[in-house]
Amino acid sequence: MGGGVARKSGGGGRRGRRRGTPAAMSEINITPFVDVMLVLLVIFMVAAPLMTVGVPLELPKTAAQAVPTEQEEPLTISITAEGPVMIMNTETPENELIEKLRAIAAERNDDKLFLRADGSIPYERVVQVMGALNAGGFTSIILVTEAGGPRFDGAVAAPSE
Repeated sequence: MGGGVARKSGGGGRRGRRRGTPAAMSEINITPFVDVMLVLLVIFMVAAPLMTVGVPLELPKTAAQAVPTEQEEPLTISITAEGPVMIMNTETPENELIEKLRAIAAERNDDKLFLRADGSIPYERVVQVMGALNAGGFTSIILVTEAGGPRFDGAVAAPSE
């Protein structure tokens, strides 16, 4: 009747695996992939804060508390020491400022504007830009400063992160 017995693991015959020879792996090793992903994650975590606003300013120091972070990237207007007004990283002529801001604000959920000004420019210039923004219909204007300035009680506020 020819009833043979089939063996699962080659025990002894030529068709079976030899002793000491490793078997071929049938699983995918994802450890190198995870290692690369973790390295990329660390790189992006370090680089992300550096990409927020690219206009270099010497912000004045104050003792004010930080504004809570928003879900949407804040719309930032910067006044540089050289004088130009910038929307985010783009230099904008003053006569086009309100028009461009209205177009940008129409597509945003948040109506807040963050006004950054170099500490070396006159206060009059900051107030002029702030007044123009207010006259243009922007009423929620937040002045951006750095922590660690005087509190006027003799102490110096500790910089917060």
